[in-house]
Amino acid sequence: MSMTRRERLAAAIRGEPVDRPPVALWRHFPVDDQDPEQLALSVAAFQSQYDWDFVKFTPSSSFCVENWGCRVVYRGHSEGTSDYVARPVSVPADWRRITPLDPRAGALGAHLVAVRRARALIDPDVPLLATVFSPISQAKNLIGGGMDIVHLRRHRSDLLDALEAITETTIRFVEAVLETGADGIFYAMQRCTADVISEAEYREVCRPLDMRILEAAHAASAAHGKPPFILLHLHGMHSYFDIAAEYPAQALNWHDRDTGPDLAEGARRFPGMVVGGLSQRDIVEGSPTAVQSLARQAIAAMGGRRMCLSTGCVMPTTAPWGNIRALRDVVGP
Repeated sequence: MSMTRRERLAAAIRGEPVDRPPVALWRHFPVDDQDPEQLALSVAAFQSQYDWDFVKFTPSSSFCVENWGCRVVYRGHSEGTSDYVARPVSVPADWRRITPLDPRAGALGAHLVAVRRARALIDPDVPLLATVFSPISQAKNLIGGGMDIVHLRRHRSDLLDALEAITETTIRFVEAVLETGADGIFYAMQRCTADVISEAEYREVCRPLDMRILEAAHAASAAHGKPPFILLHLHGMHSYFDIAAEYPAQALNWHDRDTGPDLAEGARRFPGMVVGGLSQRDIVEGSPTAVQSLARQAIAAMGGRRMCLSTGCVMPTTAPWGNIRALRDVVGP
């Protein structure tokens, strides 16, 4: 029996049988992401073209830090990301100038407008997830050069004050964006990796802030009569998978084809829906036949349950349309 998208995702999250595995890709829309109306139109057009089971609304990472003084320029990166050309923090004392923001003002407010517009354009049966960056991920962009971790170790009190302001602002934004019409959040964890921070440091400093935001997302969903839908994204190689696996989230996405654990092992360690099966390289460099072969392998490994086909990170803007269509078509209508 055919399911609606919401029914399919709910069943996949619970590990119940589905009529077909869910599938979703998301991408950046460079240049368009600097204008709320154009970003909403581009996100809606991408959904109209491929009919994903949910929409992950992808802004420039700068949207949450612009009001503190960050500026970006798009210079042709294949992932569609922009380069930071101005940052408000350069010395430890600058962290003290990071104070809580009004989520309905400036760039944050403009993003709420974009989400509201996209929600109006997209089929209401398609859940829409707003992107939310973890506090330490935002701190990374406020200073650059990996100096957020240096200051965590050498000037912790200064950074902790800023992280508190970032967390308070993020909670306010989560509450506002769920009120605006988003069905949940895509929570991007960009520093939860051994490449930049120890597991003990992440657990001591970052995990409590993550948990406050995720708990606020659950509370805001309940307040608006929505089932919680939090998709965690572990960004980068050598990530601390087991930290994320402990979080109160419904789905988890990570670079499963590049760093592990693989999708099936991830599902043994995380109780919700696992999202992946292909790498960014697979969707860009492979053929449609190769893309479908990898997708079928992922489905077989999971027995078609508790999974959503996707890439382990944002789809590059250079992905051929034929490969995108091949992934969407492999599961049927």
